[in-house]
Amino acid sequence: MLRSLYIVSKDLKAEFRTKQMLNSMAIFSVLVITIFSISLGDLLGQKEIVDSLAPGVLWIAFVFAGTLGLSRSFTYETENGCLEGLKLCPVDRGAIYTGKTISSAVIMFAVEVLTIPVFIVLFNYNIHNIAGLSLIIIPGTLGFIIVGTLLSALAVNTRTSEIMLPILLLPLVIPVIIPAVMATGKILVDGDISDIISELRLLIVYDLIFFVVGHLIFEYTIQE
Repeated sequence: MLRSLYIVSKDLKAEFRTKQMLNSMAIFSVLVITIFSISLGDLLGQKEIVDSLAPGVLWIAFVFAGTLGLSRSFTYETENGCLEGLKLCPVDRGAIYTGKTISSAVIMFAVEVLTIPVFIVLFNYNIHNIAGLSLIIIPGTLGFIIVGTLLSALAVNTRTSEIMLPILLLPLVIPVIIPAVMATGKILVDGDISDIISELRLLIVYDLIFFVVGHLIFEYTIQE
């Protein structure tokens, strides 16, 4: 775990020094929210319509921004032979996967923290149960990042990596997106945590299974 934290520290220091990926993800996410708010127009004054649309809008923004960030996650490592350097390190390849997953998740959480206030302002929407919403966003985002990190490492060696990643990623994260959107909808209409137990269980099981699988097969994923 300590070796994974070294990779996390390296990635976050490099990212927060330039903020290149964080800025592009945040701008993209805010742009998605803004486009939806403009297109819906006068409908935003009707709470029932906003309640039905809000979960989908939020997760569309999260998924699109996250895909953009994941497409650059391992691309940076290929520059100047950094990925080869990581492979030569005398550590378990699974530690590299864990480190990259954690660093990508931290950046994604930062983007979501920036996106939600923009959504509240543009949609004139009050989120009363922030704790419940966080309880959904955390495992939902982790599931997306866990699979996305593995596929990003797989796609980085292809010529069309930025096109290949969404094609591979989106079908595999449908079991995350569906319960996440459903649970978010329940929370936003003043639902209780007890109302989203089944969705939470599904998300947690998905996260655990794919994290273990990713940890085991990552060594073969980054082979050329």
